[in-house]
Amino acid sequence: MNSVAEAPRPLSPTAQRGGFARLLRKYALQIAIVLVALLIWGFFFWRSPRTFGAYDIYNSLMSTTPFFALMAIPLTLVVIAKEIDLSFGSVMAWGMAAFDVVFLLFSQTNPQLGVYLGFIACLLAGLFAGWLNGIIVVKLGIPSLVATIGTQFLWRGVVMVVTNGQGLGMTPVRQTILYPLLVGRIGGVIPMQFVWMIIIAIVVWFFLNHHKFGAHVYLAGDNVDSARLMGVDVDRTKILTFTIVGVTAAFAGFVVSEEVLFLWPTLGEGYLLNTLASVFLGGTSVFGGTGTIFGTFVAAFIIAIINPGIVAAGWLAYWTQFIYGLIIVVSVSLQAVLRRRLT
Repeated sequence: MNSVAEAPRPLSPTAQRGGFARLLRKYALQIAIVLVALLIWGFFFWRSPRTFGAYDIYNSLMSTTPFFALMAIPLTLVVIAKEIDLSFGSVMAWGMAAFDVVFLLFSQTNPQLGVYLGFIACLLAGLFAGWLNGIIVVKLGIPSLVATIGTQFLWRGVVMVVTNGQGLGMTPVRQTILYPLLVGRIGGVIPMQFVWMIIIAIVVWFFLNHHKFGAHVYLAGDNVDSARLMGVDVDRTKILTFTIVGVTAAFAGFVVSEEVLFLWPTLGEGYLLNTLASVFLGGTSVFGGTGTIFGTFVAAFIIAIINPGIVAAGWLAYWTQFIYGLIIVVSVSLQAVLRRRLT
């Protein structure tokens, strides 16, 4: 018997091509969204090289895209689980209304303590709102579309009552560590909200792809009956996805308010379309069971670049809404066609 170990044989060209094809199929959604992003960026760069060749526009994108991407990333979990949440814009404001109440209690005696306690109250309020959405949908059996439209109006109404329709200055936040931690600039260049967007994307991606919770989310969205037969607690999984959206929406509301140092009662009203478009353009299927965090992450920047790109190209800004709507309709339609062909 030969004691010398035989060297492994190199893969044949056919096997290499087969492995490459499998890799392409596995990451087809991610590759496609990156190509779309490069094509759109290339087009706008061609139309306006002066704007897209300067750092300013990228600094603006890193500063503002997280305002809705922070919600789009966890919303991906809800849509993969075959549900929808339309209340996150109002939850942004609801969380800040909780901050408003707590902060005003300490504004005269210890405003910095009021900021910290208000921030905690903000996150807890968002967590409660998300949990309530999950309870209404899962335990009461109300379709998530209807339930979250209702809670959207509910929380917006609560905000108006609590704040009396008045805004609140947040200048004392500058004196706390929360300001540089959440909206500061690393080296005066990279906005911290962009860093938090990356952190949350990595955390959600990890749990979705390398934890049993993520497997349960996919199973719940793909086939509820099969998931239950496999021992998945579908109710708890869906409630948890709604809860995550709620707490991140409140966090996003605090970041937005902190960036401008002012709380507006209308906070969150302009983020619905951008957030949904990011999720669906990123390849998450409205039919559940399919989606990637990476796709949503890249799609958020595609959505963010459209408006300044249109303006820089010399077109009317009115095209923005048309293009956003077209993106959602086309992406959902393609998903429906592919779903029929694959089943």
